[in-house]
Amino acid sequence: MIKKTKKDLAEVLVEKYGYTKKEANEVVTTLFDEIAANLVNGDTTDISGFGKFVVKTRKARVGINPATGEKIDIEASKAPAFRPAKALKESVK
Repeated sequence: MIKKTKKDLAEVLVEKYGYTKKEANEVVTTLFDEIAANLVNGDTTDISGFGKFVVKTRKARVGINPATGEKIDIEASKAPAFRPAKALKESVK
C-alpha cells in the first residue's frame, strides 16, 4: 500500500504540467480548501467520474457505555463522507 500526501500530489503537477512547486502546492491546497469549505456550508462537491463529497447527518440516539453498561444519550451530529462514482468503483475492482 502506498501512502500519498498533499506534497506527493503537488509533485505530480510539477512533473506532469510543469508547475513550480509553489504553484502546485497552492493548487492542491486550494482544491482541498474548497471541498472543505463546501462541506462546512452543508454543500456537496461532485467531481464527475471520481465521486461526491457530502455531509451526512446522524440522528440522535441512545447508546450504552461499554464500561458501565449505563444508557447514554448521543446527540445528533454531522460528518463528512465520500461517495465514490460508479466509474471509480469499477476501476478499483
